[in-house]
Amino acid sequence: MSKNLSELSGRKGWNKNLFEEIGLAAKGKGTPSAEAIATLAEEFVMGTANVYGAVSFYDFLRPENSNKKVYVCNGSACLTAGTQDELRKKLSHYFSEGEIGEMCCLGRCHENSAFHFGGMSFSGKAVETDFRSVAVTDAPLSVNDHYHVAGHGVQVLTGEFPGLEKYYESLSTALRSAPEVLLEELKISGLRGRGGAGFPIAYKLDACRKEVSNQKFIVCNADEGDPGAYSDRYLLEQQPHALLYGMIAAGFIAGATVGVIYIRGEYPEAIRITQQAVNDLVAAGYCGKNILDTGFNFEFKIIAAQGAYICGEETALLSSIEGQRPEVRVRPPYPVQHGLFNKPTVVNNVETLACIPFILEKGGKVFAAVGKGKSTGTKLISLDGFFNRPGICEVEMGTPLRYVVDDFGKGFKTDVKALHIGGPLGGLVPVGKIDSLTIDFESFAQNGFLLGHASVVCIPQSFPLIQYLEHLFQFTAHESCGKCFPCRLGATRGYELLQKAQSEDYKIDPLLFGDLLNTMEIGSLCALGGGLPLAMRNALQYFEEELSPYFQNS
Repeated sequence: MSKNLSELSGRKGWNKNLFEEIGLAAKGKGTPSAEAIATLAEEFVMGTANVYGAVSFYDFLRPENSNKKVYVCNGSACLTAGTQDELRKKLSHYFSEGEIGEMCCLGRCHENSAFHFGGMSFSGKAVETDFRSVAVTDAPLSVNDHYHVAGHGVQVLTGEFPGLEKYYESLSTALRSAPEVLLEELKISGLRGRGGAGFPIAYKLDACRKEVSNQKFIVCNADEGDPGAYSDRYLLEQQPHALLYGMIAAGFIAGATVGVIYIRGEYPEAIRITQQAVNDLVAAGYCGKNILDTGFNFEFKIIAAQGAYICGEETALLSSIEGQRPEVRVRPPYPVQHGLFNKPTVVNNVETLACIPFILEKGGKVFAAVGKGKSTGTKLISLDGFFNRPGICEVEMGTPLRYVVDDFGKGFKTDVKALHIGGPLGGLVPVGKIDSLTIDFESFAQNGFLLGHASVVCIPQSFPLIQYLEHLFQFTAHESCGKCFPCRLGATRGYELLQKAQSEDYKIDPLLFGDLLNTMEIGSLCALGGGLPLAMRNALQYFEEELSPYFQNS
């Protein structure tokens, strides 16, 4: 989007942003009125069409969802579990068909039957209880679900929280060090981004530090939208101070004084718990003005997202905060040069930033000694409801995938033919390849897969793979920002091809399908369109026999 719009959006400062004002205008009705949109457009000098374009993009704000009262999860894990049709039937006893909408994904992949009501998320057998009596204002700062959490080896993120004073006792020392010293520790650690391509965080911080600006930002991408992933939700709800400490330290290194945490609207408990953690920090003097008499200032701003998977892409996320339609930006320039409101910005996900406190306390060499090769440290893994023991597992990089499946997950409840690892843009791993993989970036890449968020969605033998591939194309088509043709059109054409092959006497031309995948992979602006072909190619490679009835003979 236009850089001028970024400047206009930032005129009122980071604490009063158009995106949140739009959300406030939608309260009570589910979508802002035409009058409210016009008022906001005039106030922020953005243009009515620009504001309406943003409003109509989000699942929670668009006019057609204004009458929805309850939202059913349509994520991949709930789909393959086959729980949602029965859930809809049970919800229909309380709500009319027009009052039941959809969300993706609620991060309740460990037990499925997930839905959202009254500002809270539910799953498992909750629909059989009187969930309608829940009052959000009286809800405790806890989460109404339980799953197994364990660490294997060094525990960077799953250890017991020792309390504020103990946890932050090293912060004073860190803020009295030279930023270059802390940066060097991060470089030594080899910490790489835990949400996608695994880019080293130290290089982002260094690049931002070298930019000259009167304002810089650290933005936490907590818009964990990969169906099957709930590791960030775990951190936000059970280990929020790991993230907050990490952001303060990142801000000190980069010269940023504001940390923005953009949390999925599908994670309402995470929003409340993280906000309370920030409040506790302010009260204890660990954030705000002149932290611990070090002269360093750092403030937090938590923003609740409004339902859009593409906001997990860093530039779309920045446009979202600015109140623009969340479209992917062309790079360069990169966010570290022109990010939020055109100011230098470092964007990283929750797990990446949450690793920083361990590194600063123990040292970069200690972190680097854990793991395998260039994949240092540990990784959180999300296991879905097809495991006998679903939950969050923290393992050292390089741990065999077989260990995760058998020792932590305790095997599968039913026959499973494939694991979709790394979200909808990740690789489709046949069970026969489990013994070939270790939990690290290189192992997955060398075998033609992608570690990504390390979410694991199981595809049982009974679930038709062609339906799962159709689901992935449909998901991408719905979530595409629409800026580039290969993603916007390609996902829709792919969905239509797979649907037609199942419903009509039609067989897909393999050459046509291959050209479609190549176009999306090469021509898409971001990983949404560019990453989808990976799972398709994995499926065609390893499940040719099952898919052959839907394709022409080559």
